[in-house]
Amino acid sequence: MRLSLPMIDSDRDGMIIHPCADSEAVAQFAATAVLEAAKVAIVSRGVFHWALAGGTTPKRCYELLRDADMDWSKVHVWFGDERCLPVGDAERNDLMADQALLNHVPIPASQIHRMAAELGPEIAADQYSALLAEAPCMDLILLGIGEDGHTASLFPGNPGLDDRRLAIPVYNSPKAPSKRVSMGYSVFNAAHRCLIMVAGKGKTEVMARIRSGERLPVARVEGSEWLIDKDAFD
Repeated sequence: MRLSLPMIDSDRDGMIIHPCADSEAVAQFAATAVLEAAKVAIVSRGVFHWALAGGTTPKRCYELLRDADMDWSKVHVWFGDERCLPVGDAERNDLMADQALLNHVPIPASQIHRMAAELGPEIAADQYSALLAEAPCMDLILLGIGEDGHTASLFPGNPGLDDRRLAIPVYNSPKAPSKRVSMGYSVFNAAHRCLIMVAGKGKTEVMARIRSGERLPVARVEGSEWLIDKDAFD
């Protein structure tokens, strides 16, 4: 179902808008996009590099992909950000991804590239930067958006916004835990395709700020596609 919703100025940052009926439609669109991007990448390059997001709407997308017809042996999974918590902590993004998808599909463990955030922001960022430096551009990146306009673990006013490294140590996050690791804009902006998933009335205000031209962290991702449900625009 395609809705007639207000459109963000697509000329300013090359943003493409995909209006969706609700959060389920956002998740379904994202799941379809993953399958499409994987098919293109595997046919053309023999491998699919995909970066995951945390959050409720991405989780539903992952659940929808459990029974997908995909050559999982050719998929490499990356993480857009991680919280500096012990391995197995319920609040870690990789645990959510495991439970929603990765435990249910035959991706080789060596092709799931986790952030070692349990080692602290600096060590984890250095290690992940080294991994990313050896990898090709991401074929697809999924991102979410917070009510303050953050994406991944890049929050408004944080020094990490201007860090040019491939992976960035994040301190003093306004949301617990205060220490995190995030991919940087250099990775996001180099991706073949980047989807930003936006759902729920809690995102209405921040979307209005972005539509007015406010340069919030999520709006600094270039050439992104926005999957936005009706509630986020009402």
